[in-house]
Amino acid sequence: MGLIPDEGKCLPPPGIVNKNSVWLAWVSWFGAIMHNGINHRPLVKSGVHRQFLLATVGWFIGYHLKKYENYTYARLDRDMNTYMELHPEAFEPKEKKTFAEIVEPFYPVR
Repeated sequence: MGLIPDEGKCLPPPGIVNKNSVWLAWVSWFGAIMHNGINHRPLVKSGVHRQFLLATVGWFIGYHLKKYENYTYARLDRDMNTYMELHPEAFEPKEKKTFAEIVEPFYPVR
């Protein structure tokens, strides 16, 4: 058991490079850089192994957050579609109007 229940395991996995992974990896790496700066060490040259470790941990957390986000949106979509199937009277198709029927008539002024 993890963050995602078994019903969410059938969803396709997100891409390895996604917004959450990149952002959290960058934030984690920047946190390591700031830690070097606070301790008066060379910013980029000191603790490269720690920078790499924190960036990797941030990437991992971002990937799993994206998986959980995909599961949450899939669950909400499933619930919404089920509701729409159970209550079709609330979602009747509307009559189609042309654009000319929506806007007021145009009279050029000279």
